[in-house]
Amino acid sequence: MVSQKVIIQNPTGLHLRPAGILCKTAMQFKALITFTFENTTANAKSVLSVLGACVKSGDEIEFICEGVDEKAALAAMIEAVESGLGE
Repeated sequence: MVSQKVIIQNPTGLHLRPAGILCKTAMQFKALITFTFENTTANAKSVLSVLGACVKSGDEIEFICEGVDEKAALAAMIEAVESGLGE
């Protein structure tokens, strides 16, 4: 298991379009990819789960990846968030 915290930088937070990009990135990996925000744990491969976390711009989330490609998955998720999730 690997984990890392990251701050959501895109101005609108994780609304539908960035959530879709986040999920699309997560789906490329076999690892279980979740993130925690406040008291919520969300499945990064589920758009509804990501939207349900209500993450806004400037919020800090922690990605947790478990599985055969966990390190590559974590790196890709961090890169996606840091690049602004398409915005």
